[in-house]
Amino acid sequence: MCFSLFSSIRFKRLCQALSLLIGFSLLATAQAEHRFIKLATTTSTENSGLLGYLMPNFVNQHPYEVKVISVGTGKALRLLKEGDVDVVLVHARAAENELVAAGFGVNRADVMYNDFVIVGPVSDPAGLDNSSDAGIAFKRIADTKSLFISRGDDSGTHKKELGLWQASGARPNGEWYREVGQGMGKALQIASELQAYTLTDRGTWLAYEGKLPLAILAAGDQRLFNPYGIMAANPDRYPHANYQGAMALINWITSPPAQQKIADFAVNGKTLFTPLHQVAEAPAH
Repeated sequence: MCFSLFSSIRFKRLCQALSLLIGFSLLATAQAEHRFIKLATTTSTENSGLLGYLMPNFVNQHPYEVKVISVGTGKALRLLKEGDVDVVLVHARAAENELVAAGFGVNRADVMYNDFVIVGPVSDPAGLDNSSDAGIAFKRIADTKSLFISRGDDSGTHKKELGLWQASGARPNGEWYREVGQGMGKALQIASELQAYTLTDRGTWLAYEGKLPLAILAAGDQRLFNPYGIMAANPDRYPHANYQGAMALINWITSPPAQQKIADFAVNGKTLFTPLHQVAEAPAH
């Protein structure tokens, strides 16, 4: 009986020790996971080199590491909606507003802007002739059946492109219209190889300009304005999300020092993005 009692006490102590060990292990795992911020973002912020320039500054000032998931805006927003990321940096304002209204994202803030441009072969077979009307430019491409490369990936750029086709009254179909399902950098490379037209954000274009035998052939239309926003996953809907880390990143990237770094970021002496929380109109070019 004494042996049985002794064994019972030892068993209880062993269980208590195991419970404490498991508890500490789970706590350590949770703390380790919350050292990381999962950021889903459009390919343009990655292809342009902006994130590679910005994120080390954030990491050096905060107890977090940032895991960047560079995908199209549509995929980034789906990752937020599915609770797979903590924060998104994207450029599709209407879609962003829908997610906030539906309770998937919170604390959306404007970060910066640039604009879209239509690039194509220097020979300009569609005769865009540096048009400042994107609708006319797209219609000329369709009318002449000049080869056009579409990202075809539900990205912010792809959403903008589809809206411009609709506004132009032209229908993008046929052998001349090719959806590649790729990010902006790859789409530009394909357009270059095939000597085709494509729509690109100016930031990514400036990062690739000089490397590709293409030129800007249409720009300056107000409809080509391209604002970027950031928002966190709603902690009430996604309690597992690193909300504190997400808010640390949001607060930092919209702060004056980080906004100045965005303004200072340039490739070959050309500024790629303009920092601004609220912008009334598109930049003039």
